[in-house]
Amino acid sequence: MIVRALLVLICSVSGYFIAYYTLAADSYAVFQAIFGLIIGLVVALLVIRVERDIRKQSVRIITGGVVGMIVGLLVALIIGVGLNMVIRIPQNQQVVPWIYLLLIGILGYLGLVIGSKKAEEVNFHTPDSRKLMDHRLLDTSVIIDGRIADICDTGFMDGELIVPRFVLNELQFIADSSDSMKRSRGRRGLDVLNRMQKSTSINIEIVEQDFPKIKGVDGKLVALAQKLNAKLLTNDYNLNKVAELQGVRVLNVNELANAMKPVVLPGEPMTVKIIREGKEPGQGVGYLDDGTMIIVDSAQKMINMTVDVVVTSVLQTTAGRMIFTEPKEAADKKSGNE
Repeated sequence: MIVRALLVLICSVSGYFIAYYTLAADSYAVFQAIFGLIIGLVVALLVIRVERDIRKQSVRIITGGVVGMIVGLLVALIIGVGLNMVIRIPQNQQVVPWIYLLLIGILGYLGLVIGSKKAEEVNFHTPDSRKLMDHRLLDTSVIIDGRIADICDTGFMDGELIVPRFVLNELQFIADSSDSMKRSRGRRGLDVLNRMQKSTSINIEIVEQDFPKIKGVDGKLVALAQKLNAKLLTNDYNLNKVAELQGVRVLNVNELANAMKPVVLPGEPMTVKIIREGKEPGQGVGYLDDGTMIIVDSAQKMINMTVDVVVTSVLQTTAGRMIFTEPKEAADKKSGNE
C-alpha cells in the first residue's frame, strides 16, 4: 500500500513539474501544470490497475507477452526504417512521427497479445528434461476436498501443480452460489488454494489455456491433460474413468487414502464401537478412525457398545474398504468346536 501511494505521489508531482516547466512562458502555465498533475495521477492509477492484472498471470504468460511485444516493436522499427527509405514526404514531415507511433502501437499490441496467448504452447525444455517434468493438473473436486493440501504439507508431493483458469472460474461460481452448501464448498476450495500457494514445497501455476469448443469442465480438463502430457489429480470417480479411457493418467486421492489404510487380515482381533444397525438382519455397523466401515455379525443389539471382534473377511470396493467381523466370543466358540 505504501509503495502504491509513493507511485501515485511520484507520477502526480512529475506530471505537474513536466507541464509547468514545459509551458513556463505561458500565462496559464500554473493551470496547465495542475492539469499535468491530474494526468500523472491518472497514469499512476492505470499502472496500478495493470499491475493487479499482471499479478493474476503466470510467469510463462508474462514472459511470452514481453518477448512478443519486443518482437513487435523491432518489426515496427524495421518497417518504419524501410518506409522512410522508400517513401519520401518532403511536403509534410510532421506526419512521419505519427506513422512511426501508429506502427509501434499496432505491432507492439499484436506482439504482446500473441506472445501471451501462445506462451502455453512453447516448451523451453529439452527432450530429456521433458521426461523428467511431472505436470499434475488439479480438478475442482480435489481442491474442494482439501486433502491434497495436507499431502503437500507432508512433503510427499513437490514441484509444480497446474490449476486451469476455467477451474478457478468454476470455484468462483460455486463460491457465489445462492445455495449455502455450495457456497461453503466453493469458499473452502479457494481457501485450500490460498493455503497451497503459501507452501514452500510446491508451486501453483495458473494456466490460461481454454477449449471454447468443449463444453463442461471435465472435458476441458481431459483435453488440457492430453495437451500438456499431464497427470490428472482428482477424487471424482466418473472423471477418473473418462480420463483413463482417453489415455490420461489419473492420480485419485481416494485410491491413495485407501492404499494408506492399515492392512487387516482374517483372524485379526480389533475393538470397535457399534454405531447403528446394518442392512442385513442381526448386523451392527461401526467405523475406524479413518472412516473404514466395520460390519459385525450378531451385533444388532449391541448398539452404542464397544466390543471386541475378530476379522472374518475384507472387501475392497470403489467406495472404500469394508471389514466383516464377528464378536470375539462367537469366534472363540467356533474355534473351540473345531
